[in-house]
Amino acid sequence: MGTRNARPLQIAVATYGCTAALKSGEIAIAGVQPEFVEVSPIIAAFRRMVRGLEFDICELAPTTYLIAREHGVPITALPIFMSRRFHHSGLQVRNDAGIEGPKDLEGKKVGVRAYSVTTGVWTRGILANEFGVDNSRIEWVVDDEEHVQSLQLPPTVTHAPQGRSISELMAEGEIQAGFASRAGIGRKGAPGVGWEAPETEAQPYRELFADAPRLEAEWYRRTGIYPVHGCLVVRDDVLAADPSLARRLYEAFEAAKQAWLPAFWDGGDDVLDKKKYAKIATFVGADPLPNGIEKNRATINTLVGYAHQQGLISRRPAPEEIFLDPTA
Repeated sequence: MGTRNARPLQIAVATYGCTAALKSGEIAIAGVQPEFVEVSPIIAAFRRMVRGLEFDICELAPTTYLIAREHGVPITALPIFMSRRFHHSGLQVRNDAGIEGPKDLEGKKVGVRAYSVTTGVWTRGILANEFGVDNSRIEWVVDDEEHVQSLQLPPTVTHAPQGRSISELMAEGEIQAGFASRAGIGRKGAPGVGWEAPETEAQPYRELFADAPRLEAEWYRRTGIYPVHGCLVVRDDVLAADPSLARRLYEAFEAAKQAWLPAFWDGGDDVLDKKKYAKIATFVGADPLPNGIEKNRATINTLVGYAHQQGLISRRPAPEEIFLDPTA
């Protein structure tokens, strides 16, 4: 397809090291005239996609995708993963809460933006399957809606009082632990302008696991699981109208990532996402953002299992049922 016949498509993805060359136009998507829609924070685009199918192509949290697909939202994911992080870190506890180890979370209140937040799903899965925590004995306090509004939540989930955020509840000691940053106490209310403004006042919080980086590296070496966050979804009608689009998208996103990797490895700290992945790359290998089903099979199966355990999906589909393999 030449440029003249390229199909205009609206695409909502954040600017990462692995997507920058696409968004700048340095890397083209064959047969596509992309209109990149800037949504900040990108989490707001997730909600707009699963509720209104507002974009042709969109970055989406993988747990939101699993839930949306089960609830009949006509979108399909490609095994393109634009964001990753480990989850022994990121759960903060108050110093006065009497929480010394994971089991001490039982009987406590823990704040998370929404129950289906992918960070929360990964962390709850690790707590239960690695440390024997009974998540049903924790009260999960949320202060935002679920992206998929038809999701039925377990009885252990309660909503913060009207007009109060979990960051406020944490500061006042009404909850004893909370997820950091955008997953919880690092913002107030639903995604919006100024949503991720940093706290100006130091709070008496510490990480649940003081040695989280060591635990994360050991867990990866033992299991091969490397938690995924942003994946790419396409509206089903868009895929049906252009059967080779999935392959061309995969090739373009992979090319954009390959364009970034030399600078990631050889450049300074100002390279986009260098600080985020520098330590992780020392143990996950030369490509800190591997795409494709086969390279991510253990990770996908684990996330699906965790989502099922936590009552977010009713069955455990195989990776090939939920991701369209453009390389097959």
